[in-house]
Amino acid sequence: MTIELLPLEGVPEIRPEDDLAALLAPPLRAAGARDGDVVAVTQKVVSKAEGRLADAADRDAIVAAETVRVVARRGDLLIAETRHGLICANAGVDASNVEAGVLSLLPEDPDASAAALREALSAALGVDLAVVITDTFGRPWREGVVNVAIGCAGLPALLDLRGAPDHHGRTMDTTVVGLADEVAAASGLVMTKAARVPAAIVRGVDRGDAPDGVAQDLVRSPFDDLFRESPLQALHSRADALAFGPDPAPRAAIEEAVRAALGSVTDPMLFVAIDTPAAHRRLAAVPGVRPDAPTAILPFVTEDSSRPLDVGRSIQTLLLGLHAQGLASTWALLPVESAEPVREALDLAGAWTPVGVIAAGWTAEGGAPAPRPQIELDRFLRWR
Repeated sequence: MTIELLPLEGVPEIRPEDDLAALLAPPLRAAGARDGDVVAVTQKVVSKAEGRLADAADRDAIVAAETVRVVARRGDLLIAETRHGLICANAGVDASNVEAGVLSLLPEDPDASAAALREALSAALGVDLAVVITDTFGRPWREGVVNVAIGCAGLPALLDLRGAPDHHGRTMDTTVVGLADEVAAASGLVMTKAARVPAAIVRGVDRGDAPDGVAQDLVRSPFDDLFRESPLQALHSRADALAFGPDPAPRAAIEEAVRAALGSVTDPMLFVAIDTPAAHRRLAAVPGVRPDAPTAILPFVTEDSSRPLDVGRSIQTLLLGLHAQGLASTWALLPVESAEPVREALDLAGAWTPVGVIAAGWTAEGGAPAPRPQIELDRFLRWR
């Protein structure tokens, strides 16, 4: 297979409300666009044509408005999730390749933009084209930026090779190729930041037999995202759940959180996890045990425990361990009079005293806690 990259030169400066397809059609025609070609277009010209521009004087407010979740923050660098599910610097708000004093924002719906552009270009040229809208993203664990697909139409965004044999005949169990990202990355070789080339043809892409997809297919689900936020951001964002879904928390996730919690204590502690209907019924009358929680975790200490701060630290660590795995939780102290009923319900010796109960599970729809208000640090932090 041979891949060709054909830069589209001579595209004029794009301005708001320009007909982007009409401006791209002549250089595409001159380049001999044909059936099966993929047209890669930079996000910047799509955003300009759609009027997704803003005053740079309002940068902080604009970044905040484009952000639905902060993933990590260090100094002036903000890694944020956008409403599209994209994880990128400053929620995709960018000052490069636009006029001074102006910021570009990501398109409202990049997949819809790609679909509309594909339809218009294919009709104008009489050929069956695909379109990928690209943007440059940084990557965890690696230096440098590469082009990725934020919009896609006319080709599969993903090629699922699971179940197919590799060249040794062994069945592939996990391989899913980000085809649209590969096309975007290849196009970046000719659509460099300073080249004034906002579009290119990527020719010779093998789409396989997969159906057409959208760039949204490339966004990893929260459940599968093992790196959803930085440790520092977890301290800010973890909050008590308002409502739980019906499914119990995975036992492996509970075990990981308890393992982390036990690493922060020196005195003996015991955690009892409950996720069966029968065990829940035995604790139904105990104050502090939430009836809607599919999983409950009760920490116990010995009567001669000498390090109460260790206990508090272990519970906080457990809550953060659950949060790091995408699970919601709440914490409640148990009244002193609950100690004996809890011990009886769980068939524990009198040497163990329960200190509280952690409710854990997946967040129900609409059950996520409200974002915490911004803290006025001047009230609580003083420098000398």
